[in-house]
Amino acid sequence: MHILKQVDRFLEKIEGHLIVLILSLMIVLSFGQMLLRNFFDMGIVWGDTLLRQWVLWVGFLGASIAVRHDKHISIEVFSGLSSLFWKRIIKAFTRFSAGIISGFLAWAAWSFMLFEKDAESVLFLNIPVWIFQTILPYSFMIIAIRFIISGAVFFENSSGQALK
Repeated sequence: MHILKQVDRFLEKIEGHLIVLILSLMIVLSFGQMLLRNFFDMGIVWGDTLLRQWVLWVGFLGASIAVRHDKHISIEVFSGLSSLFWKRIIKAFTRFSAGIISGFLAWAAWSFMLFEKDAESVLFLNIPVWIFQTILPYSFMIIAIRFIISGAVFFENSSGQALK
């Protein structure tokens, strides 16, 4: 588990740096588009398409980091339970469930990406669509792993409390 957490921290650093890089490039590209359109009546034809793809990347990388820090959207129906033991069991169960569902989504995203690769679709500048879609299976798989790690931690804490 310790090695998994170290890999997770390393991936988080890479994801954070990638978000900063992509956001910086998005700002430069969108500002450049604005200048070109307003002052020169022209623009970069593929600029808006690239910006949309980068929004997808930033969103999925942000979702992955949100799961890492337990800042994702969650609905806690049973939050009023009085026992800390049962709260941890329910959290572990919901995290494992979210991990399994995210794993299925990763598999579906992988299949979708391979379909686009086989179709040889091109987004712009002869860059294949599937290259931009790699973020989908990656992020869903990392989210699944992070949910399962989180569930294991909650389960470990609840079982340790039950023994005391």
